[in-house]
Amino acid sequence: MVPFTNVLAFALASLVLIAIPGPSVLFVIGRSLALGRKGGLLSVLGNALGMVPQVIAVALGVGAALAESMVLFTAIKFAGAAYLVYLGVQAIRHRSGRTTAGAPPPSSSTWRMLREGFLVGATNPKSIVFFVAVLPQFVDYPSGSIPLQLASLGAVFLVIALVSDSIWALAAGTARHWFARSPRRISTLSAAGGVMMIGLGGTLALTGSRS
Repeated sequence: MVPFTNVLAFALASLVLIAIPGPSVLFVIGRSLALGRKGGLLSVLGNALGMVPQVIAVALGVGAALAESMVLFTAIKFAGAAYLVYLGVQAIRHRSGRTTAGAPPPSSSTWRMLREGFLVGATNPKSIVFFVAVLPQFVDYPSGSIPLQLASLGAVFLVIALVSDSIWALAAGTARHWFARSPRRISTLSAAGGVMMIGLGGTLALTGSRS
């Protein structure tokens, strides 16, 4: 198992990195503005679940090979960027049908939001690079069980990210709830969330390869 001091150091480092708004935070804010608090929280959960396969891949040694493969890495990057743009376009197209903030979505919509968040999390190239580059630095190699240590550290990161992103989702969803007093304003806010996701997708596609 990972020594407690290593876990604590990694948790502090993760907290600092997660506190700086990045692609996941912008995605969550955009979704919360477009869909409300429940939609934002479901997106947070889906996004975190989407990073689980990345952690498993790193623990099994597959993540490093993926990060070093320019073709695979680029394919994942563009797939994730294109999906973000698609979600943004959908939010803009259907903004007029989302005039009630905080209304619970039907079960089918709930699973759809989880699935969409999962796909965004699974295709986020920056989290792949983070797990490949940062996790091994906190592993205690003399203790053995390296895959288990990597998986444990990944789980710590996911829990911190889940809590932090949920706070962002609640804040953005609360802002949407306040704007919901006017159907026109909530329609504009939904469109703003869609534009934010489109911009995030474009930025992700245009950023450097693995930097």
